[in-house]
Amino acid sequence: MMEKENHKVIERVVSLRALQMSISFPCQICVVGFLCGVCLTSLFLAALTSLGTFQFGGISFSSFSTAISPGNSTSHVIDMIASEGGSPKPRKVGRDEISQGNGACCDAQKVSLLYSAWSALALLNESGGGEDGIGIDPLQNDFRLSRSIVVPKAPHLENCKLKVLENEQLDKRRANESSPPWTIWKGSLGLYPAASVDQMRDFRLQDITEGEGAYPPWIVGSDEENYPLTRKVQRDIWLQQHPENCHDPQVKFLVGDWERLPGFGIGAQVAGMCGLLGIAINEKRVLVTGYYNRADHDGCKGSSRSSWSCYFFPETSQECRDRASQLMGQQEAWEKGTIRAKDNYTSKEIWAGRTPRKWGSPWSYLQPTTEINGTFIAFHRKMDRRWWRAQAVRYLMRFQTEYTCGLMNAARHAAFGRESAKMVLASFDGEWPPKVDSGGRRQQQKQHVPELEKYVWSDHKPWIPRPLLSMHVRMGDKACEMKVVGFEEYMNLAGRIRNRFPHLKSIWLSTEMQEVIDRRKLYPYWDFYFTDVKRQDKGNITMAIYEASLGRKTSTNYPLVNFLMATEADFFIGALGSTWCFLIDGMRNTGGKVMSGYLSVNKDRFW
Repeated sequence: MMEKENHKVIERVVSLRALQMSISFPCQICVVGFLCGVCLTSLFLAALTSLGTFQFGGISFSSFSTAISPGNSTSHVIDMIASEGGSPKPRKVGRDEISQGNGACCDAQKVSLLYSAWSALALLNESGGGEDGIGIDPLQNDFRLSRSIVVPKAPHLENCKLKVLENEQLDKRRANESSPPWTIWKGSLGLYPAASVDQMRDFRLQDITEGEGAYPPWIVGSDEENYPLTRKVQRDIWLQQHPENCHDPQVKFLVGDWERLPGFGIGAQVAGMCGLLGIAINEKRVLVTGYYNRADHDGCKGSSRSSWSCYFFPETSQECRDRASQLMGQQEAWEKGTIRAKDNYTSKEIWAGRTPRKWGSPWSYLQPTTEINGTFIAFHRKMDRRWWRAQAVRYLMRFQTEYTCGLMNAARHAAFGRESAKMVLASFDGEWPPKVDSGGRRQQQKQHVPELEKYVWSDHKPWIPRPLLSMHVRMGDKACEMKVVGFEEYMNLAGRIRNRFPHLKSIWLSTEMQEVIDRRKLYPYWDFYFTDVKRQDKGNITMAIYEASLGRKTSTNYPLVNFLMATEADFFIGALGSTWCFLIDGMRNTGGKVMSGYLSVNKDRFW
């Protein structure tokens, strides 16, 4: 009891003394000064925060634009400003304190920094710039794109320059060799010098002459995962389109421009060229395509302008193209039938002509994988056309050009870039961005590319979130050609797939209608991805008018991106009454996707 009373007495004395000091004038001056200092400091910090997260040299990282223009290939330097840890440091903060108190903020800023670095790669149509990749210059506290510090590789981007160089070697005959440089090995693995050059040459020649072993490298999946005879058909088409000697008098040609009548969409143009390729196969001619109006824009440079070769590898060699051009000026060549033009054939022959029978009738034993209203489409009147168009469109689109590869890089980056950055940073072995050492330099270890990664893993396709469902919702003026259904029916089919594959949550949505994009919000349990392009507010205008409003470049590029994304997706929902969906189905059935099936909201109008 005495101790408690003594303690209370001491408290009263201390409190009284404190009260006396507080009412003294000098103490009041000190308190007022302290409070003013606190207010001024708070105002200063608030001003800094309102100006942005951090700002040096007039460039604000928080306002960095990540918009991507697929057609832009400028190589200007993009500055990305950040301090160590990704945020301003008015005081020194320990690493543990940062991770506990501000970890979410800093992780988000690292993701933004990495995404921004990759944005430059997408703009430059590159994915790594060689062994070390594109890096960052250690300029005090800022990061500048350069070759000094390595940026982690972007799994969703492809090295377009390297990929095109590899495919160019696979798409031409080697000097003094009758066989193409194909092997039984996939991708870069065939380039590893395990066998002698003579052994490899003899092996390729044996494969081509005996019809076994090496097949076109653009076909993926097993034979059971593709339409019947796909590998053999693709090889035979390539060999006919690439004769050993284009100047041989026995080599004949068929020359034709792409359709350009008003109202002809890309799907109709490709379908028409598939018909011409069928005629060329039947008549043992080399098909040479001419003017392609959709490539007549500034994005297609040099000789690729106004040509199919702006987007995909040409259908034949440059030697044969030159030879055909030479023969077109010779009256004797026309009279002998050495060269013929599209005008020599009727529309019926082009659009509904005889399907090549060179390989028999493999369509007669197609197993059904397409379902409409819960029922298989086991047989219809155009089985042969469906099989042949699938083979023809696969050949015409066998290899992407650097321009198309860049478009796909930009599209994947805009859609999946931030997810990819989070994934890479979560698994990154080490500190990124690298820390500054005592000399003001960024700590960075030089990367070495192991042979397994160089020759085996390098052929893996760019990352996309899987499983991915591609959905093409065709409405608008298509109602005059086929039965048009609402977005809800498409989503009902998506739900059916999800019931079987519950881990499916991502949809790549392709449509020309803004209404469809808006209605996606009614399905919050799905992750939707789509291209950022102006769409139709109402469906009462024709597709030709809509495409004209976008301009030729945009109206060609964005549909092709959607098309190729659909061919890579794990599942597809569309309308077989649409030629576009018909061709997507063909590409999937010659691209290892047969066993994925096809859910359609309607059937082709000619069946």
